[in-house]
Amino acid sequence: MASMFDAAKKVYEDLGVDVEAAFKRLDQIPVSLHCWQGDDVAGFENSDALDGGIAVTGNYPGRARNADELRADIEKVLSFLPGKKRLNLHAIYAETDGRPVKRNEIEPKHFARWVDWAKEHDLGLDFNPSYFSHPMMRDGLTLSSPDAGVRRFWVEHGIACRTIAESFGKKLRNTCITNFWVPDGFKDTPFDRLSPRERLADSLDKIFASPCNPRYNRDAVECKLFGIGAESCTVGSHEFYMGYAMKNGKLLCLDAGHFHPTEVISDKITSTLMFLDEILLHVSRGVRWDSDHVVTMTEELRAIAEEIVRHNYDKRVHIGLDYFDASINRVMAWTIGARNMYKALLMALTEPAALIRKAEKSGDKSSRLAWMEEAKTLPFGAVWEEYCRRHDVPGSCWIDEAKAYEKEVLAKRG
Repeated sequence: MASMFDAAKKVYEDLGVDVEAAFKRLDQIPVSLHCWQGDDVAGFENSDALDGGIAVTGNYPGRARNADELRADIEKVLSFLPGKKRLNLHAIYAETDGRPVKRNEIEPKHFARWVDWAKEHDLGLDFNPSYFSHPMMRDGLTLSSPDAGVRRFWVEHGIACRTIAESFGKKLRNTCITNFWVPDGFKDTPFDRLSPRERLADSLDKIFASPCNPRYNRDAVECKLFGIGAESCTVGSHEFYMGYAMKNGKLLCLDAGHFHPTEVISDKITSTLMFLDEILLHVSRGVRWDSDHVVTMTEELRAIAEEIVRHNYDKRVHIGLDYFDASINRVMAWTIGARNMYKALLMALTEPAALIRKAEKSGDKSSRLAWMEEAKTLPFGAVWEEYCRRHDVPGSCWIDEAKAYEKEVLAKRG
């Protein structure tokens, strides 16, 4: 393999690409792994079913049933991933030792085991309030509800979550990104779209009025085109959150599945970062709708990575993953998507950028296109295998290890 890497490295060097520099730069770009792939977004509240625009299809055996099983599965996934890593938690993953705790009363102590585990594995933690699958989601509305009591409950939930996130940042000495996704919307066409948006903005203002040190926690707001049960109007649209983020100094979260099927978030990265300091990405794969399919090596995934790398947005773009597939081995689904994210970043870091940029600046569009196409068939496989080897992570043999874990661990779960 070393000889294959050496030969590949020489090919890249002849095109002006420093592979060693690419490795070092990728080592500094964290990817936040989402906890909810391992248990189908069930969490630990023992709720009967998902609602609020979330649907998980499939019933493949081996779902994590508690926090210890979930952490064990995440550890297995982490063992397959090279590079810098984080973990993204939802509020429904609080550990309350079997005692019911209302969502507006959750505290840092309910995530103490997650923090200890993150320290052990040298992980930063990110966080998300859970505005779904709860009886206080009335008529599909939470923060935008016309019921003041409902809004108050969810405002208190948001404040509690920011307190928890700030504690993550302090204890881990690593800034937590807290993402607010609110699925509020209407199945049929509303007469009044303004009032719910005014209520949503007011509720968010109340949440963010609570003091929170940005050194330990940064807030993001996530837009969406439509959802299940909210096909005709989503209160928190792209335009709503774009304006809110710009006005209030928040990160804007762009989810790859939250736009029209002909839209891509890669094209939005440079546009938004002209006016925002930082953004958050939820990298997913929508198939005809926000279906959160496992991330594969699509043109859009490569384009997302290229936009980040080409414009030196490493420190301004926070990369999180967001997909859940219960129709296949969940550990393998997790790993496939995450490894593809790292692969796409490394591909972007090893494209012959100088040649392409020179051709574009000189107006030589044919050479620009030629080099961009030639880059797709460079000997990347050997470079990726070497990067994995240096991180003591398996190459393609991870698949056999994952299947062995399924046989030895996952298949024995009820």
